[in-house]
Amino acid sequence: MQSKFSIINKTSMRIPSLPFLAVKNDILGRTYNLSIAFVNEKTSYKINKIYRKKDKGTNILSFILSPKKGEIVLCLSIIKNEAKDENKKFGKNYRELLLFLVIHGMLHLKGMQHGTKMEKAEKKYLSRNDFV
Repeated sequence: MQSKFSIINKTSMRIPSLPFLAVKNDILGRTYNLSIAFVNEKTSYKINKIYRKKDKGTNILSFILSPKKGEIVLCLSIIKNEAKDENKKFGKNYRELLLFLVIHGMLHLKGMQHGTKMEKAEKKYLSRNDFV
């Protein structure tokens, strides 16, 4: 069975070239149907308010639609600001942070919750040379 994979850019920002499909296939499998949507801060805020009851925009949201189908919503402007932040909350540059968040979101789609197991999996995938 052929999976569906789509990237939707609803912003004026350029999406950095990253191996999104290879990461998806490695973490979720080749038959998993995934869409990745890039949205602006206003849309991120609305989605976060509706689905998480949080009164702010966010860098990433993951939605499990079925056992083999999901969506990741990312806000590039928030991610870019987090990467520029002098406090370096994540300690990563823009491209590294985007890749980290995509991996993080996919692990949530796989059913993982925040904790040691997820952190180990994130490190494992981030250390892959073919993803960098």
